[in-house]
Amino acid sequence: MTVIADIEKAKSEPVPAVSRNIKRRRKPWLDYGQNLQWKSRLLIGLSGWMVFLLGWYLAANVDLAPERLFPSPEVVMSSLWDLFAEENFGSDVLSSIRRIAVSFSLAVMVALPLGMLMGSFAKIDALLNPLLGAFRYLPAPAFIPLLLMWLGTGDAQKITLLMIGVVFFLVIMLADVTRQVPSDFIETAKTLGGSRKAIMWTVVLRQSLPGYVDTCRQMLAVSWTYLVIAEIVAASDGIGAMMMRAKRFVHVDDIMAGIVTIGCLGLLFDTAFRLLYRVCFPYLKKHANEN
Repeated sequence: MTVIADIEKAKSEPVPAVSRNIKRRRKPWLDYGQNLQWKSRLLIGLSGWMVFLLGWYLAANVDLAPERLFPSPEVVMSSLWDLFAEENFGSDVLSSIRRIAVSFSLAVMVALPLGMLMGSFAKIDALLNPLLGAFRYLPAPAFIPLLLMWLGTGDAQKITLLMIGVVFFLVIMLADVTRQVPSDFIETAKTLGGSRKAIMWTVVLRQSLPGYVDTCRQMLAVSWTYLVIAEIVAASDGIGAMMMRAKRFVHVDDIMAGIVTIGCLGLLFDTAFRLLYRVCFPYLKKHANEN
C-alpha cells in the first residue's frame, strides 16, 4: 500500500519545467551545410579583404624591402589613379578585355560541341580523349615561338595563345559535365522515338547547360592568368604591355597596379557569370549559393 501511495503522490506533484534547466544549444560558428544570406556572405567577404589589405600595409611598413620595391596599398592605389588619369591606361584595359572575350568565345565555340559529343558517345570519347588529354599538359607559353612565326606579332598571335591556354581543359571538363546526364533521361527519350540529334538538343544540352555555364565561369579565370604572358611579347597595348614598360623603369607600383586591375576585372567577370547562372537557372539557386 505504501508503494501505491508513493506512486499516486508522484503523479499528483507538478512536473518541473525541464526546458528551464536545459540551456539552449548555440549553433557553432563553423558547421557543415551552412546556408548564408547574401548580407552575411558580403560581410565575411569584406572582412577577408580587410585582413589582406591590413597585412599588406603592415608588411610594407616594417622595412622588409625598400619602399620602391614593395610599395604600400595607398601608393599602389595612387599609381592606379595616375595610370587611368594620365597614362591612357583605360585603352590598355579595354584591349585586354577584348582579347580575353574573343579568345574565350572561340574556345567555347570549339570546346562545347566536342565536349557534348565526347560525353555522349563512347566511341568519340575513345578517339579524342587520349589526344586532348595529352594536350592539356602542354604549357601554352611553349607555343609562343611557333605562333610568332605562323601569325606574327599582332592580335592573332595573342588571341590564339589565350585560346590554347584553356580550350583543351575546357573540352575535357565539358565532356565530364555531359556524362552526368542521367541515363534514364536518355532511355526515356529513345523510347519516345527521339533521334540522336533531337536527344542531343532537347535532353543532353538542356540538362547540362547549368554545368556548362559554371564550367565556363571557372575556366575564364584560367584565361586571365595567361593574359600577361600573351601581352609581354611584342605588344604595344594591354595590361601586360603596361607592366613590361613599368619593369624597364623599375616602377613596381605600376606593376602591382596592373596586378590589382587584373584581379578586379576577373572578379567582375566571375560575378557576371554568377548573376547569369542565377537568372537563367533560378531553380538551382540553392546550389549556386553553396558554390
